[in-house]
Amino acid sequence: MVKSVKVLFPALLCLSVLALAGCGKKPQAEEALKVETPPPSQEAMGVVESLDSVPLGISEGRTTEGMLPVYFDFDKSDIRKDQVPRVEVNADFIRSNAGYDIRIEGNCDPRGTKEYNMALGERRALSAKKYLVELGVSEAKLSTVSYGAERILLHGHDELSWAQNRRADFVVIQ
Repeated sequence: MVKSVKVLFPALLCLSVLALAGCGKKPQAEEALKVETPPPSQEAMGVVESLDSVPLGISEGRTTEGMLPVYFDFDKSDIRKDQVPRVEVNADFIRSNAGYDIRIEGNCDPRGTKEYNMALGERRALSAKKYLVELGVSEAKLSTVSYGAERILLHGHDELSWAQNRRADFVVIQ
C-alpha cells in the first residue's frame, strides 16, 4: 500500500500543478497587445442609404431583371435578326428608367484563346451598344466591358452550353 502511494503521489502532484498553471493571471505582454477601438464617430460615417430600396433581380444570364441578354452566333459580333426584339426590350427599359446607367458585358464561349475571346467579347458589347444608340438610347447611359470566357454560365462542352455563353448581358449600375 505504501508503495502504491509513493508512485501515485508524484503523479497527482504533477497533474495538480499543471491544472493550476492554466488558471494564472494573463501576462502583461498579452494585455499590452489589446487595443481598444474607439466608438465610431458620426464624421466617419458615409452617406446614409435608405433600406427601403428593392434590389433588382437577374432575369436571364447575368442580365438585370427587366432586360434580356442578347445571344450571338459562333465567332460573330453582329446582332442576329432573332435577337432584335431583345435589344428593343432593353432599349424600352433603359428609356423608361432614366435614373439607371447600364453596363453591357460581352461574353464568349471557352473556345479560342484568352486574348481572342476578350476582343470578341468587346466587339459584342460594342455592337449591342451601337444598336441601342441607334434605337435612341443615350450613349452617356451605356458603358461596355468584355469578360471574354471568364464568366461563363454553363461549363458543358456541347453546343447548348456554348450558345448560352455567347452573349451580351445588360446590367444596371448605380
